[in-house]
Amino acid sequence: MASGTALIYDEEMTTHKLLWSDPICDIEVPERLSSSYEQLKRYHLVERCVHVPAREGSDEEILLVHSLEHLEVAKSTQTMNEEELKRVSGNYDAFFFHPNTYRCAKLAVGATLQLVDAVMSGKVCNGMALVRPPGHHSQRNAANGFCLFNNVAIAAEYVKLKYGLQRILIVDWDVHHGQGTQYIFAEDPSVLYFSWHRYEHQEFWPSLKESDYDAVGL
Repeated sequence: MASGTALIYDEEMTTHKLLWSDPICDIEVPERLSSSYEQLKRYHLVERCVHVPAREGSDEEILLVHSLEHLEVAKSTQTMNEEELKRVSGNYDAFFFHPNTYRCAKLAVGATLQLVDAVMSGKVCNGMALVRPPGHHSQRNAANGFCLFNNVAIAAEYVKLKYGLQRILIVDWDVHHGQGTQYIFAEDPSVLYFSWHRYEHQEFWPSLKESDYDAVGL
């Protein structure tokens, strides 16, 4: 019988950071991850969890959701200087690259899949993967809104492929609409994506018509 709650955290994911001034991206700092973990420690919750190590997601796993072109662009940033990173980042809405971004994003994917495996194998009842970069804005062929790879979308495709699940619910509780996840599963009846976010008559980022209540998939 499964018991316990898994916790996955790898400090290396804090090495993804903004190298230049950008008022849009300034809030995406390593402390968004490390402070969450420190708070769990202060509440003595870390010691009560089952610790599961992170791993890197593979190319094959990332390609369950993303295009090869998107993966290759991400790979290429590992050896870029600051000016090159800034130029490539400018191709996307609210995103920045660091030389370690690709490695961190692969860890974020792998950590999420490690949690899927821990739950599905009966090692634990449930769990939390503390990961960075986040994922719900990233789309098949584009980084967006601090997100490079769509971790939860990859997890959904992975669990369908590996464990044969036929009905998956993704509940996205965030101030911003995760349009990337919505786009990925818009035509997939096996995944129900539920997003709870601010809309404000299309005035709140990402300011999309499809962030309204009547966008219910195809």
